[in-house]
Amino acid sequence: MTRSGQEYLESLRDGREVWLDGERVKDVTRHAAFRNTAASIARLYDLAHSSGHRARLTSDGEHRAFAVPRSYEDLVARREAYKVWAEASFGFLGRTPDYMAGGAAGFAAAPAVFTTDSFDGADNALAYWRRLAEGDLYATFTLANPQIDRTRPASEQEEDDLVVRAVAEKDGGVVVRGAKMIGTASVFGNEVVVGTIEPLAPQDVEHALCFSLPLDAPGLKLLSRTSYEAQARSVYDNPLSSRFDENDALIVCDDVFVPWERMLTYRNVDTTFRMWWRTPAYVNFVHQAATRFWTKLEFLTGIAILLTKANNTHRLPQVTQAVGRLMGKVAQAKAFVLAAEASYEQVDGGDGGAGGVMPGKEISFAQRIMAGELYPQAVQEIRTLAGGGLIQLPASGEDLLHPELGPLVRKYIRSPGHPAEDRVKLLKLAWDALGSEFAGRHEQYERFYHGAPHVYLMQQAWEGDTAACEELARSCLDGYGLTGRAAGEDAAR
Repeated sequence: MTRSGQEYLESLRDGREVWLDGERVKDVTRHAAFRNTAASIARLYDLAHSSGHRARLTSDGEHRAFAVPRSYEDLVARREAYKVWAEASFGFLGRTPDYMAGGAAGFAAAPAVFTTDSFDGADNALAYWRRLAEGDLYATFTLANPQIDRTRPASEQEEDDLVVRAVAEKDGGVVVRGAKMIGTASVFGNEVVVGTIEPLAPQDVEHALCFSLPLDAPGLKLLSRTSYEAQARSVYDNPLSSRFDENDALIVCDDVFVPWERMLTYRNVDTTFRMWWRTPAYVNFVHQAATRFWTKLEFLTGIAILLTKANNTHRLPQVTQAVGRLMGKVAQAKAFVLAAEASYEQVDGGDGGAGGVMPGKEISFAQRIMAGELYPQAVQEIRTLAGGGLIQLPASGEDLLHPELGPLVRKYIRSPGHPAEDRVKLLKLAWDALGSEFAGRHEQYERFYHGAPHVYLMQQAWEGDTAACEELARSCLDGYGLTGRAAGEDAAR
């Protein structure tokens, strides 16, 4: 059954070891760096638990993201659920609980991928999916190795314990040591998956493992980056960063014990990589991410339209054209979602797998390219439309309340039909989305949301239907020779 927001918040008070600014955080639900974002995530749970959106968000008492889709209609229903939660944060919470829920459903669709001669993680993968779904748990993940020396395999780093690896086997499980990045939203999760989504070298068997742990596991440390929420002055001054800073953390395993039943892959380079790509897990990720990205572009374009109206420039031809370009980008983002659903593929579930369907791979992988390139373009377009107003703002909303400063702000920071209070509020929102440190993180985040371009561009070349492209081009070459005449032309003469 789905949890209430309050039940979710209670689950975070488990003694997890989160560090920020040299101090250990006692309770993320009350700390100034995390409490508002935790409350925003709690609201998502409330939307599914008891609201008018419950029918769209849940099926048979569980969030739709946990379900294994059986048809095109199921994919559409799941996307509609993704859209509700995406709109609740305007697309700025990227790793909401439905993200890894979809990944777990991908594992359940094809658990045979986890079976090897040396370790069989199929039952564990199914148990992981059931545990999340039945408990309505928030699972996060961290899959990237620290950026210390990317020219060397994990097993050849300058120190043994830089990348998470198995260091000992004990009765009932394995002891692991090392670090992973980037644990987006991990401080807000109930469990964290620690694994590797990038290919490993054959000699990296000690690092070839994937497991899930509760966030309060002994020896598990989360080193948080700067909190934009803690730096926010108010919701008026920082409407996004004050409520939707999902944070990122370095995950450190200091001799953490992992029970066998929580191990998904173990000492197998191929399976540790294939679990994401030979199950629907990754395309399920993209389905959620693409829906959120579409929502985020809608929101940013809405800001652009409001800015042009506040600046009284919305009827200028060049401004109308710029808005048209942004609307085109929104339509492009939407099209990728709908096309991935329409080009759905059947899933070979194997022994014990749920099978079902998944969004089309080719379109899903292409979305990764589009999103990383499109987001910076959209941000730049809107910055141009905003002009200098973004940088000439009152320091805070307190200026409007000041008896001497308030009248000056109201006189000089306004426009026809837009009093200063409303105009400053809009510009503060625009700055938080486009120019603040929070906004800078989001631009970098969207650029690398699906990994580095040199990785996903090569994968698109491998996975895409290059044969069809080549065949079409070759059909033209085969149609004429040195005479320059097309085949059949002489016969026609």
